[in-house]
Amino acid sequence: MSNARPILLIVEDDEGLQRQLRWAYDDYEVVSATDRASAIDALRLHEPAVVTLDLGLPPDADGTSEGFATLAEILALKPDTKVIVASGHGARESALRAIAGGAYDFYQKPVDIDELGLIVQRAFHLHAIEQENVHLAQNGGVGRDALGGIITNAPEMLKVARTIERVAPADVSVMLLGASGTGKELLARGLHRSSPRRSGAFVAINCAAIPENLLEAELFGYEKGAFTGAIKTTEGKIEQAAGGTLFLDEVGDIPLPLQVKLLRFLQERVIERIGGRKAIPIDTRVVCATHQNLEAMIAEGRFRDDLYYRLAEIVIRIPALAERHGDITLLAHHFAQRFAASLNPQVKGLSPDALAVLSDWKWPGNVRELENRIKRAVIMADGRLITAADLDLGEVQDDGSFLNLKAAREAADRKAIRQALARTENNISNTAKLLGISRPTLYDLMKQYGLQP
Repeated sequence: MSNARPILLIVEDDEGLQRQLRWAYDDYEVVSATDRASAIDALRLHEPAVVTLDLGLPPDADGTSEGFATLAEILALKPDTKVIVASGHGARESALRAIAGGAYDFYQKPVDIDELGLIVQRAFHLHAIEQENVHLAQNGGVGRDALGGIITNAPEMLKVARTIERVAPADVSVMLLGASGTGKELLARGLHRSSPRRSGAFVAINCAAIPENLLEAELFGYEKGAFTGAIKTTEGKIEQAAGGTLFLDEVGDIPLPLQVKLLRFLQERVIERIGGRKAIPIDTRVVCATHQNLEAMIAEGRFRDDLYYRLAEIVIRIPALAERHGDITLLAHHFAQRFAASLNPQVKGLSPDALAVLSDWKWPGNVRELENRIKRAVIMADGRLITAADLDLGEVQDDGSFLNLKAAREAADRKAIRQALARTENNISNTAKLLGISRPTLYDLMKQYGLQP
């Protein structure tokens, strides 16, 4: 194991403050930059675990546009970097925007060296834990079925599963953030099954799928005669979830007037049905999910910040399918087997060219898109194996965005090994011959990149 000190990148155009920060961090190898270009050069060269970033960078030293552009570029190139953002410009708005943009933490100028030092220390500690989890997942034979429903071998998703298993026993509100199709409801159900409330009901409601004028009645219920058509007293979803878990999917679509009523329930844990006067106590755990940027909605006045903090006691971000290394092939085989049983029993698997195309596709629709694509391919397949033509994915595009030459080489190696394994149906000897390397070299590369046949 290397004894080198962890690398801290300081992006600050004030040379006096830059020197002060360099002197304050004897435990780290400190690298400095004064603008976006030099910051990205330093990122590519040194790959720091933690970055402190002043938002007021030239040529917009009096604003924040250049700082936010630097933040976005850092995280696009190296997403696991812990970026600590600093600004004296509109601290609250800048903090919300920075966290929404993926920053680890925020502090307001003028700088308190001791306070910032603690934030930096925590950031390095968290980064080390995350890297250790990735290492264990890549080299430790982790199970493929997390939480009884999520099928994965990816370190990124196994980290999410472990987080859910850890927070499940604690009676706190959980917010799941992720793009559509990433499995947020499946994870919410897994959280419920892992919690002390597992014997109670899991009640889900999609807040975006119900018209605004009906959503209140769906959530809170109504008394007989409360409005035209209310011919009997009806319990709402919140009441039905008593003793269990209430899952609010697409919570960002709840209209502002109803947000006030939901906040009151979360604060007091009592509801009143529409048309009712009786306060009904409800004991339920609330889990919510959204693909929207709630911090941005708060800044625009479309979502209440007090409701956000009630719902987001624990925030868990769900990675996109393209970020779940190794899961595309695993899920493709799972879906093919499941759909073939009922739709086309002659289909027994996927051809090497199909697996290669699947591995290279970007999957903007995530797991849901993959599931639908495999379902269609099972129906269209004429032979025993699904082919690339059955998938009808068209030409694969490569965005070519890499942190540095080392990362580009690693990406090329991963892609070549995955495609060769697919074409040889996971035959190690034939894969090594196809790549023009020895079997020990292939094993070493697969171990290095966390690849499994």
